[in-house]
Amino acid sequence: MKRGLVIGKFSPLHQGHVALINFAASQCDELIVSMSYTDADPIPKDMRFFWITETFKDRLEIKPELIKDDFDDENLPLEERTKKWSEVIRKVYPPIDVLFSSEEYGEPFGANLGVPHKSFDPQRSRFPVSASRIRQYPFQYWDFILPIVRPFFVKRVCLYGPESTGKSTLALKLAQRYHTEFVPEVAREFISSNDFTLDDIVQIGNAHFRRIEERSQLANKILFCDTDAITTQIYCRHYLKEVPEILYELERKVKYDLYFLFDIDVPWTPDGLRDLGDQRESMMNVFRNELEQRGIAYVTVKGTYAQREEIICHEIDQLLH
Repeated sequence: MKRGLVIGKFSPLHQGHVALINFAASQCDELIVSMSYTDADPIPKDMRFFWITETFKDRLEIKPELIKDDFDDENLPLEERTKKWSEVIRKVYPPIDVLFSSEEYGEPFGANLGVPHKSFDPQRSRFPVSASRIRQYPFQYWDFILPIVRPFFVKRVCLYGPESTGKSTLALKLAQRYHTEFVPEVAREFISSNDFTLDDIVQIGNAHFRRIEERSQLANKILFCDTDAITTQIYCRHYLKEVPEILYELERKVKYDLYFLFDIDVPWTPDGLRDLGDQRESMMNVFRNELEQRGIAYVTVKGTYAQREEIICHEIDQLLH
């Protein structure tokens, strides 16, 4: 049996990696894909390993493996550096017959392992991309990022502020403009008045979290979210005078890359659920203070609805480019 080896951090796994692994697997009976990790990696090891195992779950000849990188020394010349690698590989894995890579280390590593090295697209002419470039400029290399990996790089944008300031309307318009997904104000799917209970609030919080997770899987670079867990806390405190701990837990689970605070300089419009038209100024202060107490940066959105849209689009375009 011929056994091959591919090593890498796969941070993240991308189309070039997949092509290399497929190339290697086509030339041997068993292929070990060794994913190294350290405690300081920019992308969690479990997530990266899941991407690999899920991508190749139907390929029984491909054997993903995890190995902690506590033996590498980047200060050494490649010859000595890869000698250390080969010593570890021999201890950890069954005998290797051939090494596959697209990297400069391939030849000295293969020589130290005592096996031939087969190079794949070393000039990156077929896949002009690297994991470090994807981490730095994910949207420029979006087409090289696997669908299973893209949710990690999706930017979550929160449209935040008091009632009747245009958040829901703009969430839909922005999603259409940027050809992506949005998360609606989930509370309206559960309640039709402000006569609700703590149980209702918990259901709303959990449903909103699930919707964010679901839509993140489908989003195209940006996910627009109409409100957040902080908003649910604010209204829960206002109407019920207490906030269940789960809402703070849900807040910690979802991180937003950009907050837009909607000002109250547009007409208040009743809709059957809104009833704070006479408290707009105080509610605006509450919403602003919640962000500032947490040290969350935000962009204030004001003016006509058209002006609000342009303020947001200016910021989103900068985020994308």
